[in-house]
Amino acid sequence: MAKNGNDAEIDEGLYSRQLYVLGHEAMKRMQISNILISGLRGLGVEIAKNVILGGVKSVTLHDQGVAEWKDLSSQFYLREEDLGKNRAEVSQLRLAELNSYVPVTSFTGALTNEYLTKFQVVVLTNSSLDEQIRIGDFCHSNGIKLIVADTRGLFGQLFCDFGEEMTMFDVNGEQPLSAMISMITKDSAGVVTCLDEARHGFESGDFVTFTEVQGMTELNGCDPVEIKTLGEIICDTSSFSDYVRGGIVTQVKMPKTVAFKSLSSSMAEPEFMVTDFAKFDRPGQLHMGFQALHAFEKKHSRLPKPWSQSDADELVALAEEVNAAQSGSAKQEQLDQAIIKKLSCVAAGDLAPINAFIGGLAAQEAMKACTGKFMPIMQWLYFDALECLSEAEDAVLTEEECAPRNCRYDSQIAVFGSKLQELLAKQRYFLVGAGAIGCELLKNFAMMGLASGEGEVIVTDMDTIEKSNLNRQFLFRPWDVTKMKSETAAAAVKQMNPSIRITGHQNRVGTDTEKVYDDDFFESLDGVANALDNVDARMYMDRRCVYYCKPLLESGTLGTKGNVQVVIPFLTESYSSSQDPPEKSIPICTLKNFPNAIEHTLQWARDEFEGLFKQPAENALQYMTLVSSPRTTLYKSLVTDKPRSWEDCVVWARNHWQCQYNNNIRQLLHNFPPDQVSSGAPFWSGPKRCPHPLEFSTNNDLHMDYIMAAANLFAQSYGLPGSTERSALTKLLQDIKVPEFVPKSGIKIHVSDQELQNANASVGKRSELKTLLPSTEAASQFKLCPIDFEKDDETNFHMDFIVAASNLRAENYDIPPADRHKSKLIAGKIIPAIATTTAAVVGLVCLELLKIVQGHKKLESFKNGFMNLALPFFAFSEPIAAPKHKIDWTLWDRFEVKGIQPNGEEMTLRQFLDYFKVSKKKLGKHVKALVFELCCNDETEEDVEVPYVRYTIR
Repeated sequence: MAKNGNDAEIDEGLYSRQLYVLGHEAMKRMQISNILISGLRGLGVEIAKNVILGGVKSVTLHDQGVAEWKDLSSQFYLREEDLGKNRAEVSQLRLAELNSYVPVTSFTGALTNEYLTKFQVVVLTNSSLDEQIRIGDFCHSNGIKLIVADTRGLFGQLFCDFGEEMTMFDVNGEQPLSAMISMITKDSAGVVTCLDEARHGFESGDFVTFTEVQGMTELNGCDPVEIKTLGEIICDTSSFSDYVRGGIVTQVKMPKTVAFKSLSSSMAEPEFMVTDFAKFDRPGQLHMGFQALHAFEKKHSRLPKPWSQSDADELVALAEEVNAAQSGSAKQEQLDQAIIKKLSCVAAGDLAPINAFIGGLAAQEAMKACTGKFMPIMQWLYFDALECLSEAEDAVLTEEECAPRNCRYDSQIAVFGSKLQELLAKQRYFLVGAGAIGCELLKNFAMMGLASGEGEVIVTDMDTIEKSNLNRQFLFRPWDVTKMKSETAAAAVKQMNPSIRITGHQNRVGTDTEKVYDDDFFESLDGVANALDNVDARMYMDRRCVYYCKPLLESGTLGTKGNVQVVIPFLTESYSSSQDPPEKSIPICTLKNFPNAIEHTLQWARDEFEGLFKQPAENALQYMTLVSSPRTTLYKSLVTDKPRSWEDCVVWARNHWQCQYNNNIRQLLHNFPPDQVSSGAPFWSGPKRCPHPLEFSTNNDLHMDYIMAAANLFAQSYGLPGSTERSALTKLLQDIKVPEFVPKSGIKIHVSDQELQNANASVGKRSELKTLLPSTEAASQFKLCPIDFEKDDETNFHMDFIVAASNLRAENYDIPPADRHKSKLIAGKIIPAIATTTAAVVGLVCLELLKIVQGHKKLESFKNGFMNLALPFFAFSEPIAAPKHKIDWTLWDRFEVKGIQPNGEEMTLRQFLDYFKVSKKKLGKHVKALVFELCCNDETEEDVEVPYVRYTIR
């Protein structure tokens, strides 16, 4: 993507993780889209931040207002010294730093119709209803996509109008389904049967096409065919040739045209997107309430005063008038006056978490408007988080408690009063991770005033900043690359709120750092927030929080999907109480000899990388330090394969190429010829693809890519200089003589993993090899460097090797190859990510934080959440209650300890404690308590679960 916004190559180094969410075509459509964002308070800046990170052609910021104290509770690019200055002009400089590819300008004039024609998408925030309708009608008539977003305290509103005909090219963003075929009937309603290794996932209404079908070749490359009846029947195949075998059926994403009503039309006949099915009727009520708010503001030139009962009564009366004037489906049978009153009480507030959630959604809708990727919100979305208010039914804050104080938290005090602000300032929180979620959490912490007094935020992350982080970890800038994440993030949020007390650590959480994060540390905390990207670390932190009885805020994202889980001591289950099923692994025999998908060849290539350039060097280094290691691998590393020059590395690479892509395949075909029959069926059928050997050629770019990468990596692992001279490499290869292949007899190739497990392990000639190895003293002179796989460095040959190795093996088995982008995703196990999802998820996390700090005790007050912004879909639920273990006992039952030992002596306390000394480890000074697990039985010898004993020793 060019810096002037013109069509150019997309910077995959920067947009890497987002590209796996949107794809290249959607990104190209974004880079020709100009977006206007009007209103630069907390919500507007959140939307702008996400859209700019996304990489559109340009963003124009519009605001005619100046910064006020009430803006500072959520507008993270305004400072106290900016008070009185135009919000758009001040924000422009800081927002422009987010992405050098996106020009960001400010505009402070009136939004005339002529001016609006410059943009493909217009986003309105904090605008009057009259202005929304005027601009909405013009945009609808002129093909300009419109998004209206507003937040009022604990309430949010979102509206989308993408025109009368909007084509969505991919409504869910999922990878097209694919399955191998075992049978196709020849019938007027042809039935396709897939191999039964796993459920294929196709549904009625899906469109599919076919490849590699033998016999019924009319289906190969056919136009998309619609599936009918339980995802099995396709079309009339009665006139086709007879099906013989094989074939792959692949889903085809079909465009979908969506029609939108204009804002003015949709006001009377709204279509609601429900976010919380426990509040199914809430959108209709808030539809009236927000219109009443506009009427109140138009009448008084202000919003209702925080917790003013007279203003609340007036808003209810206005809502009744608005509702009475309705003639369409928007009319409510009866208004919920309590909801309207709460809307009035908090409407003057402006909360960072609500802005983060609605801002993330609005930015994603703007991207949908630009790209036609994913299904838009149809057309109204309302959201509220009233559970954040006091749990006491009769609790009502006073106007005095919530009145402005000319401080940066005025808009938060307007909702919760000043006492919560005092509590927030005292909080001591541990944030684990300073990546995408961590950055968003820190921004919200700073805006909310967490740890802005006596408290503290401790954030730890052992990673350094990389270029690919900049697309969503918005606290970092290009000049921060290679710096530590935790320290850089801490410094960035101090700029947003100088009052926050924050300390950055670079420690990994785990048993090896329990001397740092010890009993004193955890006992001093008020809570923990996880911002981790792996399950093991999450489960470890979960165990620590359960042990120390600390609340845990858990969240995660995967592309447009996100989830939030809140863990409350003595109330909810923990994170580890329920787990996802383990990821399905690829059978070893499939990887070694029978791949049928590109995922198999990529995993094989990753295993090759580890087995060639990391493990041998590690084994050799262990040998040098007299640690036992595999002798066969050592013999190759230290004797037969040890290179002495670049030329030796090229010879090794060429011979290894011959072994993997020619000799091994010929040996496999020697054992299992192409026409072999097994159990009455062809051996090479079903999931087994019959391979063919490759013949090396210096004129084949893929062959040369492999040799170049493999030789350089081999040289690196031995500390030798490499080369990138392709012409010189070609000349070297022409002089290399490769031994002729002679098939070996007696070679056993296992067809299944079960067969492999049952086979007896071969007995290696360890003693013979030991005599051939150099002494450890001689070996210590070798320069051996294990290579750790790094997917994001384009100059280190790692991905060059993976792509070439995988695609050559794919060619062996006639599997369609994968480009570098897809190969990197699969081999690098990259988690697709986009800033919009992260912002929305963290907004929900921080709403739960507000409940924890207030001391909410009711299970129904808390909300676990799941969302998929692509669909869009939202699901909220109460957390699962902590399981209660009941022990039935009577006055006759007890726990008995037999203190008299067999020799008649009484057990001393010392002996009792010694009995529990299992590990015999000396306790570190950081250990303050021991845990005794009790194994109990009832009178029938059945196990009875009881809590552990925590014995404090210091």
